[in-house]
Amino acid sequence: MSAAETANNGALEKDVEGIAPQHSADGTSTVQPQMSTHEQEVARAAARFGYGPLAQVNTADAPLRPFGGEFQPGLYKPVADRKFGNPAPLGLSAFALTTFVLSIINMQADGITQPNIVVALAFGYGGLVQLLAGMWEMAVGNTFGATALSSYGGFWLSFAIVLTPGGFEIEETLLGKGSEQFYYSFGIFLLGWFIFTTVMLFCTLKSTVAFFLLFFFLDLTFLLLGIAYLQGGGAGTNLATQKAGGFFGLLAAFAAWYNALAGIADTSNSFFILPVIHFPWSPTGRSRREKSQREMA
Repeated sequence: MSAAETANNGALEKDVEGIAPQHSADGTSTVQPQMSTHEQEVARAAARFGYGPLAQVNTADAPLRPFGGEFQPGLYKPVADRKFGNPAPLGLSAFALTTFVLSIINMQADGITQPNIVVALAFGYGGLVQLLAGMWEMAVGNTFGATALSSYGGFWLSFAIVLTPGGFEIEETLLGKGSEQFYYSFGIFLLGWFIFTTVMLFCTLKSTVAFFLLFFFLDLTFLLLGIAYLQGGGAGTNLATQKAGGFFGLLAAFAAWYNALAGIADTSNSFFILPVIHFPWSPTGRSRREKSQREMA
């Protein structure tokens, strides 16, 4: 594969770097006519398996950038001329930890039934920090990342406002008018976020399995928790459905951490690159198949 082909493929994906142009004495740029056997093996393995342990990449010869954590579905193009770091792992980590704690409580682990401890996380980390990460995504031109991270930061802030004791007294006011008022209202609140997450899920269908699973698990979490509050009949939540929602919330939290690590780990700080598994119909998946076919020809 020539350097020109490698450059074209690089416009669609973050991939193993090709042969660098060689500069002659007069300043003109030339390319080596053929890749070495080792470079061909590296490119073929990367095209087949992607990044990760199966890629069999010699990190000393082919430095790899962090991949899969840009929070940008589709082409996964790196942001050109970025003046600061990738904000997506920060937002993903804030979302993951807050979701993890609430999901453990929803599953009533160790007999914990009240979510008050989540209020601090929802204000400080899942809310404020994630909202800031979303605004930084807007600054680098990532509309999807800005919409998702800022919205879920707003979710955690609104969640904390509802549950803050002695604050806006939303929970107390609704319970004072009958317990069903609070549970039905909160169920509708959660179902609204299920609809929003479904919209976000549609935008991940051309990305990676890791990215898709994050929104898929989160979508099921909102759906099940919304149903749990609506099914309780005003006397509480449907416990089985609530625990199921908590379980999928745990999966969403770990998927968020996985994508965050995929966006942080590179060969300067890690001995491995996490595989994110492109869908075969995605632009990157098609590009890799075409490149592999050219290499095998």
